[in-house]
Amino acid sequence: MALHPGLKATLRIKDRSTSQWVLTDGSGDDVLMNASEIEEGQVIGDVIEVFMYRNRQGGISATPMIPHILPSEYGWAKVLKISRREGAIVDIGTTREVYVLPADLPQVEELWPQPGDHIFMTLRTDRYGDLYGRLATEETVIELSAPAPEEVFNKDLKARAYRLLPVGSFMLSVPEMYRIFIHESEREEEPRLGEEKTVRVIGVKEDRTLNGSLLPRKQERLSSDAEKIMAYLEESGGQMPFTDKSTPDEIQEMFGMSKASFKRALGTLYKARKIVQEEGWTKFTK
Repeated sequence: MALHPGLKATLRIKDRSTSQWVLTDGSGDDVLMNASEIEEGQVIGDVIEVFMYRNRQGGISATPMIPHILPSEYGWAKVLKISRREGAIVDIGTTREVYVLPADLPQVEELWPQPGDHIFMTLRTDRYGDLYGRLATEETVIELSAPAPEEVFNKDLKARAYRLLPVGSFMLSVPEMYRIFIHESEREEEPRLGEEKTVRVIGVKEDRTLNGSLLPRKQERLSSDAEKIMAYLEESGGQMPFTDKSTPDEIQEMFGMSKASFKRALGTLYKARKIVQEEGWTKFTK
């Protein structure tokens, strides 16, 4: 058979040159592998499994480092580097880095993945045999995703964005592979492609996919509002002319929150004995 880049093959060690091993499929097709990649104890005549790729000279080389992503097989590839001209350079678990071209990335460059993000993808080869990443389609994700149990309702899941639309973000939980939709109203900002977020499950649908939210829970929002008030007090010398008697407009202009949220946050700080209110002022406790 012909040896093609991007595929696995089981080959026999045929010979060794100065710095490379010669591998053969037994039908006359040979491929080279760096001598440094041979395992200790392997000798001529042994059979090994390798991954084939197009080398910089245009020929085919082999490596025993089999990637965790192959053509027609999908997985998460870690982003190593981003280039406006070349796209995303990703790690698939072998000696060769792979490019996801700019045409396959979001049109808005701010939503491109950043180093450390993970892209759900497969491999493809062009007509020259060079390897590239191809993002998983929605149909593929539906096929590969796992049904979510009812018990995940209101739980927090780690998930990565795999598809971005104006109406919302589609994410996959890791490692469970639950498919999650985040409506645009349930997020403060749009996640990048491949970005990992903590998602709160707000609905388990009949098809066992999930609706999620990137917004904090009510009690967590109270904590955030309280922290905003604490930061303001620290910047203003430990006191401020705002109390639960302040007008809604004053509170909105200064803190960007409703009066109800402001009062709840003050209540949280008061119960924690962090503040007191005296003569129209809110102050740190001594």
